[in-house]
Amino acid sequence: MTSPDPRGLVLVGPMGAGKTSIGKKAARALGLAFIDTDAMIVREHGPIPELFTTYGEAHFREIERAAVVDALASGGVVSLGGGSVLDPRTRADLRAHRVAFLTVSLQTVAARLRGSHRPLLAGDDPLERWQRIFDERLPLYEEVADATFDTSTGPVSAVVAAIVDWAGTASVGVALEEDA
Repeated sequence: MTSPDPRGLVLVGPMGAGKTSIGKKAARALGLAFIDTDAMIVREHGPIPELFTTYGEAHFREIERAAVVDALASGGVVSLGGGSVLDPRTRADLRAHRVAFLTVSLQTVAARLRGSHRPLLAGDDPLERWQRIFDERLPLYEEVADATFDTSTGPVSAVVAAIVDWAGTASVGVALEEDA
């Protein structure tokens, strides 16, 4: 793997945290390319819900891992799918990158996920499932994160500004905790 661009950064967090929308804006502000691993997967393999239905989660995670490797090698601002951190190889790879963990409250995510078709949330109580998944993954997000930004309140522009400010001063591997 090539050395990461010291200006680049990786966004991790749960479904509905805003990794894609915030990542696009942060990339623009930093003058960097934006890469979304979920979008890469859809472009190359088709809709994620269909991949889950047809091939199962294990197969999807293999495809996701390949997308993560490619995205991290490309540099810029990279948005990882919410479950990318489940792979220990990805967590190891992230040690060479600046990683921002985007958090979101259950109340906020309820509105953001309304009407979405996310395979892991299928069932009677998608918000309960979201909370369970978030709670299971939280230690992994915290393990890889250099800084944390809450996307629950305030304008997106304020979160983007906080991330851009942090990205301008943080170096790879420096553990910081910030609220946006």
